[in-house]
Amino acid sequence: MFGGGSTPMHLMWSSQFDPKRPQAPRVDLRRVLRFFAPYWRQEALVLVCILVTSALGQLPPLFTKWIIDGAIAGKDLHGLSLDVGGMIASAVGGSAIGAWQGYLNAYVGEGIMRDMRDRLVQHLHTMSLAFFTSTKTGEIMNRVSSDVDAVDNVVTGTLVTIVTNITIILTTLVAIFLLDWRLALISLAVVPFMVFPLRPVGRAMYEVRKRTRVQRDRIESLMQETLSLSGITLIKSFVRERQEARRFHEAGTTLMGLEIRLAMVGRWFIALVGAMVIVGPAIVWFGGGWLAIERGLQIGTIVAFVAYLGRLYGPASALVGVQVQLVSALAVFERIFDYLDMAPEAPQRSDAVELGAARGAIAFEDVNFRYVSDRSTLEHVSFHVEPGQLAAFVGPSGAGKTTIMQLVPRFYDPQTGRVTIDGYDLRDLSLDSLRRNIGIVTQETYLFHATIGENLRYGKPDASEAELIAACRAANVYDVIERLPERFDTIVGERGQKLSGGERQRIAIARVLLKDPCILILDEATSSLDSASEKLIQEALEPLMHGRTSLVIAHRLSTILQADVIFVVERGKIVESGTHNELLESNGLYAMLYHEQFREPEATAAE
Repeated sequence: MFGGGSTPMHLMWSSQFDPKRPQAPRVDLRRVLRFFAPYWRQEALVLVCILVTSALGQLPPLFTKWIIDGAIAGKDLHGLSLDVGGMIASAVGGSAIGAWQGYLNAYVGEGIMRDMRDRLVQHLHTMSLAFFTSTKTGEIMNRVSSDVDAVDNVVTGTLVTIVTNITIILTTLVAIFLLDWRLALISLAVVPFMVFPLRPVGRAMYEVRKRTRVQRDRIESLMQETLSLSGITLIKSFVRERQEARRFHEAGTTLMGLEIRLAMVGRWFIALVGAMVIVGPAIVWFGGGWLAIERGLQIGTIVAFVAYLGRLYGPASALVGVQVQLVSALAVFERIFDYLDMAPEAPQRSDAVELGAARGAIAFEDVNFRYVSDRSTLEHVSFHVEPGQLAAFVGPSGAGKTTIMQLVPRFYDPQTGRVTIDGYDLRDLSLDSLRRNIGIVTQETYLFHATIGENLRYGKPDASEAELIAACRAANVYDVIERLPERFDTIVGERGQKLSGGERQRIAIARVLLKDPCILILDEATSSLDSASEKLIQEALEPLMHGRTSLVIAHRLSTILQADVIFVVERGKIVESGTHNELLESNGLYAMLYHEQFREPEATAAE
């Protein structure tokens, strides 16, 4: 990372080369420097290491000159020993300092990456659900992983390479002009021939590299789609293995063609650079030889100059694209700052109230909400739920029931109207204190790829095993866990797929029991289950709902019959409310839904 100068090949094969010289992104350099600030001591030591190693790198050619012109010519064995020893010492010293320099560089790069990932992830945790529903997961992952990984290339690659190359060039120029200004000028005459071809070759390479990156993105998308659990299940169920393999093969073949083309672009330039490696020293040998014959120049000086050429040509050609490299480096920070500058979810007031333990009175007051500006989701929704009541929400799919539930923990804010808990407008409460009082169990229960115990302790990190057992007993899932060889240490698999749907949901109920919230939101928590699982979950919900305000999107008659109040939602409005018997007597939408959806299961159960 820190040794020697970069060759022109490093620049040409880099996707960072853009011959169009893009304008520098609008990045506040002070923000970038804030990430570097905690590591200023290590950065200062890196600069010292670069200076020392660059200086030490100038010594071997000088020792070569002294050996040829002094020790050998004067038959001085003592001088020869000292010069050889000095050459070895400078090489070993430079290598040792370079190794330490590499450690410092890695420390700074990895530290900045860690800090940046922390900032990004912490900020993403504050983003609204709307952000995640409108942004591809792969794009978010790329920002957190690929873009942040690119920072390491900026820190340990671009920035250090620029400083190193400049330092090597300056120290080499000083050395060769002090050695002999005439050979120095001859040496510099070759540089333009290595520099001028960079632009056309770079343009061609950049275009091919850009197409290659697009094709790589396509292949990564194919893998993400087809190798995920849902994707592989779909492929197998439709027997599409051969078609998907063919599609992947075609994409891979296209990528292979682009990579071959990329490998062949600029071969003539590579040949030219290779020729310059010979031509440069040849010109120096010719000029030096003439000066040796006509002006008495020492042979050792010529040999030293030839050795210095490698430390001059490589860094000089690499620095031709310095502007592009800097712009590309800033572009990485720009993409990261784009995310960090996004507004977080519902802003919290500086004087937000800490709710404490809520009583659980919930009210919607003329609430209007829309996800997109041209379509209303909720219109003039008003209702009140007393502390400890079970409120059931029923209605056709897409009526707005889930949206109502999402407004309670303030995942979204209504455009007009307000939602209150215990008389407090949710916007006046701190988000942490609000959400500590709310437990949520959804139909699509999410479990981490971890142990059962770790998933349960997500509700209460310091829960003892006795508390886990008590919660699992209450949720009717402990008998399942007890039969597992590793009990609470059992890994549940991706999204909990090693467990059945009913078992996952009961673990989710146990997790909420451990949290012990004052308000429960059961969003379609009992749908899509067999009768045995439904019975177990209904029994688990009884202790969960006891003494708590519960909002339930109901799909089961047993839930509806237990409800203290039922709200019927249609097209974003509360069209009916009351008890089961009251709503049946009114013979409205609820009565129709009851006869269509609930009466038949009731009759079946009676049989």
